[in-house]
Amino acid sequence: MDNVMKTVMKAVTRPASAVCIAAAVFSTVPLAAASARTAYDGPWSLDFVTQRGDCDTYHFDVAIADGIVSHPNLVRFHGRVNAAGVVRASVAVQDKFASGSGRLTATAGRGTWSGYSGSAKCSGVWTGRRG
Repeated sequence: MDNVMKTVMKAVTRPASAVCIAAAVFSTVPLAAASARTAYDGPWSLDFVTQRGDCDTYHFDVAIADGIVSHPNLVRFHGRVNAAGVVRASVAVQDKFASGSGRLTATAGRGTWSGYSGSAKCSGVWTGRRG
């Protein structure tokens, strides 16, 4: 099993709140429709740091294809990156929700995220790197 799949499996086996927060990097606010093949397509490695609330720091891997951000094991995950590198995404898992936004360059990215698990709220920053 390659390293990306191992990381994905680790993320999926974590509690739902961890997966929810980790996927939050990208909101359901619609962006312009993604065109075929973007400069940001490919695998991305993301790190999430909680600045407020009772959540941990997480590492998560996603894929971008044709400007659509996805994770193979999350059904209620929606994310897009536009031609300028603006990225928004959201994820819901049971009573947990998170959303975030930021900007990507060809090789890196950063932004903010916020969410909740039941009545507990968390927020923080994320950084990403391609590959």
